[in-house]
Amino acid sequence: MAATATDATDSPQAGAEAFLDDLRARLGGLVDDSSLTTALYSTDASNYRVVPLAVLTPSAKEDVVTAVRIARAHGVPVTVRGGGTSCAGNAVGPGLVIDFSRFMNRVVSIDPESSTAVVEPGVVLSALQDAALPFGLRFGPDPSTATRCTIGGMIGNNACGPHGLSYGRTADNVISMTWLTGRGEVITAGSGAGALTAVPGLDAFVSENLAVLRTEFGRFGRQISGYSLEHLLPENGRNLAAALTGTEGSCGILLEATVRLVPRASAPALAVLGYSDMAAAADDVPHLLPCEPLALEGLDAQLVDVVRRAHGGAGVPALPAGGGWLMAEVGGATSQEAVEAAHKLVAASSSTDAVVLPTGPEATRLWQIRADGAGLAGRTADDKQAWPGWEDSAVPPERLGDYLRGLEALMAEEGVSGLAYGHFGDGCVHVRIDFPLESGGALMRRFLQRAAALAAEHGGSLSGEHGDGRARSELLPAMYSPEALRAMEAFKALLDPEDLMNPGVVVRPAPLDADLRRPQALELRAGDGFAFAHDGGNITESVHRCVGVGKCRADLRGQGGFMCPSYTATRNEKDSTRGRARTLQEMLNGGVVKEGWSSPEVHEALDLCLSCKACASDCPTGIDMAMFKSEALHQTYKGRLRPLSHYTLGRLPQWLRLAAPLAPLVNLAGRVPVLRKAMMAMMGADTRRSLPPLPRTPFRRRKPARTGGADPGAPKVLLWVDSFSDAMAPDIPRDALEVLFAAGCDVEIARPGACCGLTLVSTGQLTAAKATLRKTVDLLLPHVRDGRTVVGLEPSCTATLRSDLLELLPDDPRAAELSRSVRTIAEFLTSIDWTPPRTARKLLVQPHCHHYSVMGYGPDQALLEAMGCDVEISAGCCGLAGNFGMEKGHYELSEKIARDGILARASAGPDRQILADGFSCRTQVSDLAGLDSRHLVQIIAEALRQGADAAR
Repeated sequence: MAATATDATDSPQAGAEAFLDDLRARLGGLVDDSSLTTALYSTDASNYRVVPLAVLTPSAKEDVVTAVRIARAHGVPVTVRGGGTSCAGNAVGPGLVIDFSRFMNRVVSIDPESSTAVVEPGVVLSALQDAALPFGLRFGPDPSTATRCTIGGMIGNNACGPHGLSYGRTADNVISMTWLTGRGEVITAGSGAGALTAVPGLDAFVSENLAVLRTEFGRFGRQISGYSLEHLLPENGRNLAAALTGTEGSCGILLEATVRLVPRASAPALAVLGYSDMAAAADDVPHLLPCEPLALEGLDAQLVDVVRRAHGGAGVPALPAGGGWLMAEVGGATSQEAVEAAHKLVAASSSTDAVVLPTGPEATRLWQIRADGAGLAGRTADDKQAWPGWEDSAVPPERLGDYLRGLEALMAEEGVSGLAYGHFGDGCVHVRIDFPLESGGALMRRFLQRAAALAAEHGGSLSGEHGDGRARSELLPAMYSPEALRAMEAFKALLDPEDLMNPGVVVRPAPLDADLRRPQALELRAGDGFAFAHDGGNITESVHRCVGVGKCRADLRGQGGFMCPSYTATRNEKDSTRGRARTLQEMLNGGVVKEGWSSPEVHEALDLCLSCKACASDCPTGIDMAMFKSEALHQTYKGRLRPLSHYTLGRLPQWLRLAAPLAPLVNLAGRVPVLRKAMMAMMGADTRRSLPPLPRTPFRRRKPARTGGADPGAPKVLLWVDSFSDAMAPDIPRDALEVLFAAGCDVEIARPGACCGLTLVSTGQLTAAKATLRKTVDLLLPHVRDGRTVVGLEPSCTATLRSDLLELLPDDPRAAELSRSVRTIAEFLTSIDWTPPRTARKLLVQPHCHHYSVMGYGPDQALLEAMGCDVEISAGCCGLAGNFGMEKGHYELSEKIARDGILARASAGPDRQILADGFSCRTQVSDLAGLDSRHLVQIIAEALRQGADAAR
């Protein structure tokens, strides 16, 4: 029967459209209900997937108030989101999701006299810390996600972090808040005699529930599960601001907060104490707390093994003997005082081994391992995917050892495992568990029910800092009485009577196994593209390596990192590694992104990926988005007409060989604007780009002065001259020969035709790339078997033979044999007995992204320091990234990345010469700023010549 007009108006779809129409009419472009955006925001860092109607990125408080009042009028739920790093599912919802992180992210003011700051909810914690640093202040709580979590999210979850031990929870550091209730009213939430009058009926609620508030809430410091209603008591200062902290967006929305700042520890020392296992470490915690450590963290030996595996054994300092460690940070007025205090703490411990480290690089590296725990613990000791759900339970510290033993026994009984770490000084344990979610949530449900009972038996809390969310709200009856649960319901009703604020969380909870993301994903196996060997050929497993920790949303350049250059420039979730991974996960789900690899949403999300591979090394989960982009292009365009740039830039080595005899004509055309623009347009390139000049004679057309002829026993080298070095920069391989001869090497030059296929890989022409690589293996491997090391000059090409070769030719054992024998010039020179020439050059170094992510830049830096160079490293991508920055549609982003990165560094240090091994890096700085740059072998060769001249 046909629907009547009334039926149509009352249908859910019509209601949603009416809501969206009203929202767009008032807030315009701040509202996005596109399939890509709703896919991106369907999940956070948890196990859950709930597709919203729309996403709002407000620019001011008034936008939020308007949106909530419209949502209330239409009966639409509202969920707030900061950095999207919630592990419990607190930041996903079916109606309107409000993302504060993009625009409402200002530190409004800092008052050093009162040690306070006023902040908007989207302020990233590290940004607040940076703003407070000049005043010698900091915000106390510091979760490991500090570089991307927001203050609003911390207030939502009542976050703590390692220094919660010394500075308390977020609730202890919030002074007042501007708060929007579910009624659409803006109130000031503070503390003191009249604070409770801000919410009608709240005074009476407290009076009626005094007994339950005093006996069931606030029993120990990390009782984060449920609402923290103990703060409303008269003896606790009637602190409404603290009570609203930790309500997970279910009682309203933070619009602005005044927070307390604390003095920074001047020179903390780190004591690392070894124990037989984690439970033994936990047993020692009560004995160490009287030493007043600033932080007391637990770290499982198996987790450190995962770090070593992820980084090839590098980057982990020597640790005391043991199966588990406590990391104790101890303060002092001076570094010496802190070190002495750390030794006293060691003496008070029952550890079997210990080491004390002053503030410095080793201590920093250890803290970074701990900070990366949320991502690294996403893989178990035997490299299985592990999931949140029971990731932050807490018990009183004196019960922690027994609780850990019980938890370990429970995991053994249920046949699951996980890597434990956490804030042991507060009794908080982090662990992700390898629930078989691909087959459903039944085992997870049973385990969580039993774990909840175990935590309650030890007087603990289901959550110690992440909140309950969708993961644990259903389990609250394990630790609260019916009276306490009714009190929480009544409190929420005072602020959100219609239950529109983050429904399904804490009060009237959704089932903990509803809306799980992983069981909905279809299995997709590797085919004729990449092997995805690190996940056994299972693309579904590979893309679910991204667990949403969001490190890609942090600007890592200040820490020497490179990920994620496009997000750093746009601040748009779709341009983060996580956003791209979420889009691919939705592709596998098929609910929103419906056309597989060819889906418009997939290509829009991947379009601004520079294929820099930095995520493969900087992301603790090791997801390689460059590989996914190439696979998507391969699967989409195989057997079909490709974009023009795939035929030109994607097959550049062939075009360079054809253009070499015509170099003078090509260069002339490049100097005539009309001709240059026409040529660039014909290539599918941006017409604002210059045409790199071709040398009159490529390297291979000018016979080298000599090869071979070294002494018997000399290091044997096969110099592999890639297409870029041969046809675009022949001086570089000539200088490489000079350097290798000076190092006493026996050198041969690889025959023509040995190509890595990089441009084919980056444009997804994987069938052609495989054919090219097979030919390269045929050409190079005989020299390897003759004892020669293959030395590459172009970092991206060298990296392709080190990594992509193995993924594209997984069944050819010769590929692994060749890959093991490929080295950069610095790796090779630092591996032989050779003293490089000295030079006092001041260098600004731009490592190529692939060099950084695949090979690592350590040998290069060591070589430059051995030469006596004054080296400054410019972290982050140059922005050109091979064909990316040349293609139409990418110029603006490419330029912004460069101007915020290498070009800004160059302006700040104009006396430094730029060193850039990558052809794309050298092209970028020349194209955008007219700056000259040199390859490493050119720096060494010039130093050799200067030394020879000085000796004459």
